[in-house]
Amino acid sequence: MALDEQKAEDNIYEVDGFQYIVDKNFMTKAQPIRIDYSNYGFRLDSSYDFGAAQSACSSCGTSAGGCGA
Repeated sequence: MALDEQKAEDNIYEVDGFQYIVDKNFMTKAQPIRIDYSNYGFRLDSSYDFGAAQSACSSCGTSAGGCGA
């Protein structure tokens, strides 16, 4: 997740007063997407397999969701 401006290849979804910009191509691979918020920040769940990103980032010392997760 990152702050971004809408582009032609994006859709905007408004949920509970928040606007989420999602690339249309990514959405076809990742849906359904669920975003929750807790005291620790945002949590993103989807059907997308982030396994490749995790293995590419194993040197940062985390095994849950990539670097900094």
